[in-house]
Amino acid sequence: MSDVFSSMHIAASGMQAQRVRMNTVASNLANASTTRGPGGGPYQRLDPVFRAVPLREGFTSTLEEAVARRSYAVEVASVRQDTSPPRKVFDPDHPDADADGYVAMPNVRVAEEMVNMITATRSYTACANVLETVKQMARRAIDLMR
Repeated sequence: MSDVFSSMHIAASGMQAQRVRMNTVASNLANASTTRGPGGGPYQRLDPVFRAVPLREGFTSTLEEAVARRSYAVEVASVRQDTSPPRKVFDPDHPDADADGYVAMPNVRVAEEMVNMITATRSYTACANVLETVKQMARRAIDLMR
């Protein structure tokens, strides 16, 4: 039964990570034209950083570690700002234009964010399908024991 719960935990951690990714994509898309942020400059794109963390479930995980068969979940290590330079757009009538008429625009590429959104959505859906499959398998196993 430990494997069932481990599988559920792994799928749920993937869903949580993709939810954070979707939130950062939404923030990036919402601020794709924000030329003046809290720091005074243009909005800087956000990017989640994921890392694998070993599952720990008491004696079973200790035994698995001893035989080097460990399972990993995913967690969001941080959400960092993309430090790439802002895009320069010529718009001399814009209130944030410099002396040469260029406006520093956010380093957000809408097409790239849309790809990130599609990827995150598909990953979330895959994790949800895994979770549902594991639940169905657990139900069938319980039915067989009756």
